Parts: sequence; C-alpha cells; structure tokens
Amino acid sequence: MYNEKRAHPKADQGEWDKSKLVSRYTTVGPDSAPHRAMLRAMGLSDADIAKPLVGVATCWNEAAPCNIKLADIAQDVKAGVKDGGATPREFTTITVTDGIAMGHEGMRSSLSSREVIADSVELTMRGHCYDALVGLAGCDKSLPGMMMVMARLNVPSVFLYGGTILPGKYKEKDADIVTVYEAVGEHSVGKISDEDLYSCECGALPGAGACGGQFTANTMSCVAEVMGLAVPGANGIPAVDEAKGCMAEASGKVVVDLIKNGGPLPRDVITRKSLENAAAIVAATGGSTNAALHLPAIAHEAGVKFDLFDVAEVFKKTPYIANLRPGGVYLSKHLHDIGGVAVVIKELLDHGYLHGDCITVTGKTLAENYKDVVFPEGQDVVFRVENAMYPTGGVVGLKGNLAPEGGIVKIAGMKNLVFEGPARVFDGEDACYKAVSDKAYNEGDVIVLRYEGPKGGPGMKEMLSTTAALYGQGMGEKVALITDGRFSGGTRGFCIGHVGPEAAEGGPIGLVKDGDIIRIDAETGTLDVKLSDEELAERRKNWSPRKTNYNSGAIQKYAALVGPARYGAVTHPGAEEETHTFVDL
Repeated sequence: MYNEKRAHPKADQGEWDKSKLVSRYTTVGPDSAPHRAMLRAMGLSDADIAKPLVGVATCWNEAAPCNIKLADIAQDVKAGVKDGGATPREFTTITVTDGIAMGHEGMRSSLSSREVIADSVELTMRGHCYDALVGLAGCDKSLPGMMMVMARLNVPSVFLYGGTILPGKYKEKDADIVTVYEAVGEHSVGKISDEDLYSCECGALPGAGACGGQFTANTMSCVAEVMGLAVPGANGIPAVDEAKGCMAEASGKVVVDLIKNGGPLPRDVITRKSLENAAAIVAATGGSTNAALHLPAIAHEAGVKFDLFDVAEVFKKTPYIANLRPGGVYLSKHLHDIGGVAVVIKELLDHGYLHGDCITVTGKTLAENYKDVVFPEGQDVVFRVENAMYPTGGVVGLKGNLAPEGGIVKIAGMKNLVFEGPARVFDGEDACYKAVSDKAYNEGDVIVLRYEGPKGGPGMKEMLSTTAALYGQGMGEKVALITDGRFSGGTRGFCIGHVGPEAAEGGPIGLVKDGDIIRIDAETGTLDVKLSDEELAERRKNWSPRKTNYNSGAIQKYAALVGPARYGAVTHPGAEEETHTFVDL
C-alpha cells in the first residue's frame, strides 16, 4: 500500500469509498441526482457511476501525423481503466503542430498552446470532478502540457506518448521531417532539383507518429519515462506498432492501481531528483533544447525550484551516449529496436548519473523498474559511458554579458565548440529568413535574431526554417545564430536559443549592433559581446520597447502573462502560491 490515508482497501472487491475522491461531488447523495442523470444519459449504469471516474485526455486531431492515432490508442486505455475497476471518460484538447506551424506566423501559437493544453485539461478535470487522469500526447507542446497539468492537479496520473513515426526514405537513406526542411535549403542554392525536393517531400514521412529523431516529442517522451510518470517501455513503442495497444491498456490499469493505493501522486513523482534525472536523459540522448523550457515549467507546477541554470548544471556532468538525430545517425525507431530508452537509463544508473531511488507510477523506484535491463552489444545506437560520444551533455547552458539570464545550445554532433565573429542583426525571423534565402550574409557571421522571445515575439517562435536553410546551404557550422526565441528539436549547427533577458524586455541582445564582436564558448559555457558595461548602459538609454501586431486575443493574453524563458516561460504563480490542490477538494 503506497499511502494508507489515501488508499481504498475495498476497491479490489468492487467497493469504493468515494469520501476520498473528488467524484463524490457529482456521483454521491441526493444533491447529485441531476449530475447522475447526465451520466445516465450517456449510458452509464449505477455500477459505473459508483466507481471512480478517470479522465482519458487526448490531443487527437487531424492536424498532423503526430496525433492521428491518439483516438485509437485512447480506446485501449479505456479498456484498461474498465478492466481495473474504474469508469473512463474520454475528452480531447488542442495541439499546434510545429512541423506545420514552422516558418510563418502560425509558430506564434506553438508555445502558448502548451499553456492552453494544460489549462483546458485542468478545467475539464475540475468541471467534471474526475478522480484520475491518463494523458495521451503526440506532438511537441502537448507532452509537457500534459505533464504540467498532472503536477498542477496532483490526481493519480499516468502519461502515455502516442509514439514515434517510422523512418521515411529519401535517396535510399532514412529520412525524417528535418530532411525535408534541409532539402528546402539545398534547393534554394541549386544543390537539388525540383524533382528531388518533391521526392523528399513524398518519402520522408510514411505514416502516423511524431517526428522521428530526438526532437522535442521524443525527448519529452524519454523525460516522462525517466521521471516516472509513464509505464516503463510504453512511450518508446512506435505509433503504428501493435504493441502500443497493450501498453496503453496497461497504462489504464496502472492509473486505477494508483487510485486504489493512494498514489504515488504526481508530486510524489516530480521532485528535484526526478527533474535532475529528466535533464540527464536529455543530455545523454542529445535531446531538444526545448526541454530547458519544459522542465522548469513542470517543476513550477509541482512547487520545485528548477530553472535553466539547474538544467544546465546537470547537462554539464552527463555524458552524451545516444547516437540519435539530429546530432547523430539514428531515429527513435532504431532506439526502440535495441531496447528503447531503458538501455540509456540503465547505463546511466549503473554509472551513478541518475537518482535510482525516485518513486514512479509503478509504485517501484526507478532502479527497481530497470534492474533487469541488459546492455545490448554489437550496436552503435547507444554507447557505453566509457565510450561516450562526448564526455558531457549533448546540450549546454551558456551565460555571459549577452545572456545574463542564460541561453542554451545543442552541441550534439558539433566539431567546434567555440565561435567568434561580427554580429549581423535582424529584428524578427522574416527578415532573417529572407537574408538567409538570398545568401545575404557572410561566412563567420554571428546572426542575431531578436524580438522573438516569449513576450517580444510574442510566442517564442522556433526557427527550424532558418537553421535548416543554413544547414542545407552548407553553412551550418560556418556561421552562428543566437536568438531570444527557440529552436526546433531538429535544429543542428551553432545555434543558441532562449537568450535572456529577451530583447523586448531591454535585454543586452536588444542592444547589439551590426559588427559588434560576439564570442560563444560552449566549452566554458559563456556567451559575450565585446562591449563594456558602460557602452551597454549607454545604448540602453536610447532603447525603447516595441509594440507588436498582436494586441488582442490569445497571443496578446499570453504575452501579457508570460514570464522569462529561464523559469520555463510560465503564465501563472504556480504551486508556491496554492492553498490547496484539486485532489484535496
């Protein structure tokens, strides 16, 4: 029994004490007759109503392959919930799919959608008094959004990832969505023909599932597993694999066990130690820099202090051992084929890079969950720690007079970790992308792309179109790019994001001029412009805030509420200001 005060000892006999469950407000007593009438109208019986109500939240939509299978997977989850002895209630929320939103104004909706996902699931759970939650997510922001709301509500919760896409093909090689973006860059300089680009477009994505490399979705999938919010092995199964249904059913059963046993609840699972484990898995797999936004945001919901610099400290000391795209060779499907992220977790556990005593949704510790994993020999998808691809993380935090609140760079796959050159400044991505498309920049430039932060964008756009174009032109490591915006998990090259304070807040990045010399050192973790404090102060006197074109609606609301990237770009006070959680009602 995990927690006797929260447990339901008669649940195995089909009897539930609803005095400890929030669904008592809608299912118990004479006052709940109208609520029960609504439930009966949907076909629920007396027995169904007497059981706990489990929210099964999905991000299903027809926006992208990432989400297209989630409705099917939800049915397996619901079967598991029923088999466990509870009553499932399915509902959906939005997603904004970065692969389609990328490179235009639609990307301003992406990061703010994380907050809408968390908020909408919260409101549905609160409004209908559901006792537990299984959250199914398939695309970038929906994964952290689901994990955030689990911590916020603190009801029994299990996270399930819809799964990766299978590898596509282009010119007889494995392909993914980044292959297409980089092909656009190659096409722009005449390296490939119209026919080649069309062939790439048609062959790169063979069906359902999220982007195949260690981009944001697969990175956050690994985070959910190592942090203990997911059933071990469930997330890494590709979207179209038949085994996904079995693990979805298992996830439904596990959430009912959590109700029966009184936990562990999300805030038992999400701790300082488990967040450090999450940062370690990002570093070890060369994962997305977006994790440096999402981990602090998840921590914020749980009342744990864990910002960009805490993430970076873990990155510094964790070896990079998984040979995954975009810094490496392989796709998530290949990792699954050799045993999944469990192989990485066990290797890190065996060498002391993870806290093995963290509790997970199985009721066991992380070390107990993975004690029987055997490292697969004869493969080069995951390396032993002693043969690491790089001795410290595939992602590095930076700080200096250009980034007092930090910045982040993915070094996975990079040969040179130091870059110095003159600034080439652009206010907004559109101007920058046009210059890159026209090759109106020089080798050795440090491209400064600003006013794309959380407030200034607004929305903190990802810049894959620009970075992929640079890489496609063969300039990926011949120029550097720094921004107060974000990069896609698929970005590669010398690209620094999340620079804070952002330009819209008067940060130093907003004071840089063309020709200023900028030095980036990913070995020492520094990002500086060669200007004195006095010169920066003088320039600040002449700086004034810019007005955006977004002065009403959801994006204006986001910009008005959002905080710095260092703390996760969050929009509310978080757990520190709470007087209670939903589970305590």
